[in-house]
Parts: sequence; C-alpha cells; structure tokens
Amino acid sequence: MREYHDTEWGVPEHNERRLYELLTLEGAQAGLSWSTILRRREQYREAFVGFDADRVATFTSDDVQRLLTSSEIVRHRGKIESTISNAQRIVQLWSDGATLDELLWDFVDGVALRHDWDAEPTIAASTPVSTAMSNELKRKGFRFVGPTTCYALMQAAGLVNDHQSSCFRFSQV
Repeated sequence: MREYHDTEWGVPEHNERRLYELLTLEGAQAGLSWSTILRRREQYREAFVGFDADRVATFTSDDVQRLLTSSEIVRHRGKIESTISNAQRIVQLWSDGATLDELLWDFVDGVALRHDWDAEPTIAASTPVSTAMSNELKRKGFRFVGPTTCYALMQAAGLVNDHQSSCFRFSQV
C-alpha cells in the first residue's frame, strides 16, 4: 500500500488504458477494501488483456462465464459485465471523436483540484464534482460509476490531490 501511495496514487493520469484500468479497479472495489483489489491488479490486467478497451469490448458471454470461474479476480457478474460494457462505452467515445481522458478531466477544467483536508474532520467519500461525473458517465452508459467510485477514481488518477499537506506527495502531485 505504501509503494502505491508513494509512487502512483494521486499522480495525474492521462493514458486511456490506465484510466480504464483505474475506472475498472475502483468499480471492483465497491464493497471491498482497496488492498483486496490492489493485490489482484496483475490478475485483472491479465483477465482484461491489459485493459485494451478495443479487445475487452469484444468479450462475449463465454468470456463472462470464464471470468466468473476465476479465483484471481472478484467473481461478481455485475462488475465483470460492467468492465466489458465500459470498454464498449470507451470505444464509442473514440468513435465519436472524444476520449475518456477528455471526458474525465473536463470535470476539473484540466487542472487537478487541491483539497486541504487537514482543516476537515474527515475526507469526503464523494463531492459535487464526483456526483456530476457519475451522472454524466451513467448518461453515457457507463456502469459501476457511482459518486463514491468516481471520487476514488478522481483521487487515484490525480484529478484531485487529497494528500494531506504534511505528506511529501502533496507538493509533488
């Protein structure tokens, strides 16, 4: 967990595959701990062919069945099907001349938000921005993208800097 925090969490991400991966993993985390998902990240990468949205978008019901029998990932039909469906939505974005990167970063006007949670008693689980993002993603057909999942995605992908100001990463990202 420390290595993930110290090298990845909160770093602004613009790579389509990585954003799709984070979207998937944050959705898979729903109801579970992040450490559970992080420990399985490599297996998710294998199961979903490196998060190549073009390839995952072509997965069939046979692929869903195969993945449901894998002990390497979370065997939740809705989460597996949403990963495939979300790949199809990403491919549709590309077809329409847009990108997942543009869609997500537009919610923060292309610049990571900075919070001073040192002054707050708790870090928020969702915000008005993550709620707006959730609503827009759902409108576009994405699944497993509630406001809390979207906020976790925003944190992981660096759309918001939620490192405490005393953390060495706060000023680096």
